[in-house]
Amino acid sequence: MPSLVTERIESVKAGLIGAGAFTLAKLLFLAAQDLSASFIPALHFNAGVMNGIWRIELAIEIAIGVVSGFLFGVTYRYVIRSDRNSHLKDGAVLAFGLVRGLALVETNLVLSELLSLGGLVLQSIVCFAIARLILDLAILRKLIKPFT
Repeated sequence: MPSLVTERIESVKAGLIGAGAFTLAKLLFLAAQDLSASFIPALHFNAGVMNGIWRIELAIEIAIGVVSGFLFGVTYRYVIRSDRNSHLKDGAVLAFGLVRGLALVETNLVLSELLSLGGLVLQSIVCFAIARLILDLAILRKLIKPFT
């Protein structure tokens, strides 16, 4: 039976992997959005994010992504335990993605921007799905022990 300290270390490892995976996915989305702005300005959700004016907002967005990914990683380890239930895994991704994405929609609710806000919800779900895949791979390779 693993000790409490061992369980906490494994949870921190899961959190760090979740934070890294989520943040990497978020940075890829931000880079794609910045690139898309030069080709199709209407698809650019965060106009001007990569220029000097928006650096503080970008840093805050990344910091929130790190915290979100960390909390997801820790929680995901406990949610799935040693189960092979794909519904639990999908449900954890969907729950975190919807809560984070819908919170973004709620704070920016303007009906004319509903399509782009839907993109933010989808982006959150995809970022958590990528974090889930990386966490599953880490558990499979025994870098993280599942919660028992």
